[in-house]
Amino acid sequence: MKILDKYILKKFLSTFVFVVLIILAIVTVIDYTEKNDDFMEHNLGLIDVLPYYGAFIPWIGNLITPITIFIAAVFVTSKMAGHTEIVAMLASGMSFRRLLVPYMIGAGLVALSSFYLNAYVIPDANKTRIAFETAYIKKPFYFTERDIHLKIAPETYAYMESYNNQRDVGYRFTLELIEDKNLKEKLSARRIEWDSAQSNWKVKDWTLRKFDGLTETYSEGKELDTVLNITPKDFGNTYGLQETLTLTELNDYISLLKERGADNVKIYLIERYIRFMAPFAAIILTFIGVILSSKKKRGGTGFQIALGFVIAFIFIIFFILSKAIAENSTMNPILAVWLPNITFSIVGLILYKFVPR
Repeated sequence: MKILDKYILKKFLSTFVFVVLIILAIVTVIDYTEKNDDFMEHNLGLIDVLPYYGAFIPWIGNLITPITIFIAAVFVTSKMAGHTEIVAMLASGMSFRRLLVPYMIGAGLVALSSFYLNAYVIPDANKTRIAFETAYIKKPFYFTERDIHLKIAPETYAYMESYNNQRDVGYRFTLELIEDKNLKEKLSARRIEWDSAQSNWKVKDWTLRKFDGLTETYSEGKELDTVLNITPKDFGNTYGLQETLTLTELNDYISLLKERGADNVKIYLIERYIRFMAPFAAIILTFIGVILSSKKKRGGTGFQIALGFVIAFIFIIFFILSKAIAENSTMNPILAVWLPNITFSIVGLILYKFVPR
């Protein structure tokens, strides 16, 4: 790297860190103010909430990375343009494409770090954050779904009319073994209860029918111990669950949900797509930020910085809308999640055609 590259890269990354710290301080104060009533209601002191904010700060910091790096790019480039440094660089024979190199190196380093943190580090911290919010911020969770169908093995299907997650009891339970589209066994029970001591299920008031061609074998009983590939966690509170899973755990959980034919698999697919999309957003926004702020303005750098904040706000709104579309429409979730990146990439390429060289 040349001296000029190191100069730009140092200014860019140091400004990025500064912007992140400033925004984190503001967001943390706002969050604490909003949740202070909940903290007081549960008699939580500063020591009690420190672990929560120890997990909250890295999570929110990584979440706003595409926006903060964009603001940093606009701030640094507009300052350099205001001091006529950009003009001097271009006048010396440096191409605008070459000027972008240190910015892209910095954005690439930030993007790789963000991806690794979001894939393997922050999910573990989120376990603390989500558990705290579930215990002290959110309302108590009650499982309210009815007519629950689960595929718990390649040829085994379970059904419950309802489930009480407070008592870990399922009602109107059936377990069916189907081979080659033929029903081989059917276990029916008035209810099924979780035995935490034995880590298995107790089937109450059960009947069992086994079929061998036209022959049927019938048996019944009051109580039966059984081990199933489901646990009370499968009926627990899934608030923020996707954020607590590392990329490896997320892929495994998606595979499990697909095997069971679950309806909520899209939520976890979207989470996986976002973890790959966000780092690229940081690179794309850096590219746009440099282009927008590379020209010296008579009014100074204030307008360019303000424009940077407006575009960052537009990106946030666009991202929120695209995520909602991915969750609630028939549109391909990959396309919906990547729509902001695709759109802003096109905008960036159009702007690049008119950039001074």
